[in-house]
Amino acid sequence: MATPTEVRIHPTAIIEAGVQLGRGTSVWDNVHIRQNTRIGEECIVGEKTHIAYDVRIGHRVKINAMVYVCYGVTIEDGVMISAGTVFTNDVFPRATTPDLTQLRSSDPDEETRETLVCAGATIGAGCTIGSNLRIGRFAMVGMGSVVTRSIADFHLVVGNPARSIGAVCRCGHPIARWAPGEPLQHAAVACLKCEASYQIEAGVVHETSPLPAAVSA
Repeated sequence: MATPTEVRIHPTAIIEAGVQLGRGTSVWDNVHIRQNTRIGEECIVGEKTHIAYDVRIGHRVKINAMVYVCYGVTIEDGVMISAGTVFTNDVFPRATTPDLTQLRSSDPDEETRETLVCAGATIGAGCTIGSNLRIGRFAMVGMGSVVTRSIADFHLVVGNPARSIGAVCRCGHPIARWAPGEPLQHAAVACLKCEASYQIEAGVVHETSPLPAAVSA
């Protein structure tokens, strides 16, 4: 069994030049990680996942099986990306030049857009994530959602296109519900699971209880 300081790489994984893997990270079977990607400590990269070049991934990130992470995606600490999720980065994708005589380069250009997945967020299984987005801190994306707009911190979104239907606690349990796209304007709420407290003002979720000791600054 690997110790927390070891990097575990399955023999079928392809790790290209310049990839950096933090201590305690595990890379499972048939994973392909492109050049110059950086992955932090104690991460899990599930089987058959493809991570493109120059991607930045923080510490203690869980990436399940068959996930595609494209160029331009940054994933902060403590994020969960469930099986079958696909990220995108091209606004006007075409395979060839307009005359169909040449393949378009895969290098980034002015149409390439970046996406940031903020700390603590969860993306459910089978999601498609658009480009030029920010998925907020501790936000949660329901399974099968198609995300075309940025998501606020602590918001729960579902559907195609994904719409906010509530808010979730740091621990993942729901703390508020509302009609799709119509967040609460004013409310004080508490998590029934861990008793953390929050204030919602015009849809913006603020933490009002102290952070747990393990994650205090």
